Amino acid sequence: MSITKEKKQQLIETYAKHPGDTGSPEVQIALLTRRIADLGAHFQTHKKDHHSRRGLIQMVNRRRALLDYLKANEASRYQALIGKLGLRK
Repeated sequence: MSITKEKKQQLIETYAKHPGDTGSPEVQIALLTRRIADLGAHFQTHKKDHHSRRGLIQMVNRRRALLDYLKANEASRYQALIGKLGLRK
């Protein structure tokens, strides 16, 4: 259900701007995208899990806010990120 340490470290290394970078918008968005995808699979089997659905909605909103921030400040980084992650827009 949750992200393993190895997978999380791999995501951080892939999207980090420099070694040790865990707080850049790219890394945060990548981690949120992975968690959102995992929860999407969870809801295929647990359709009535409304408590987790609320958490999913919060994660989607947080990711949207980070994407809006990135788009407003660095449009080229935004375009590259949504291309890498395969997000719409």
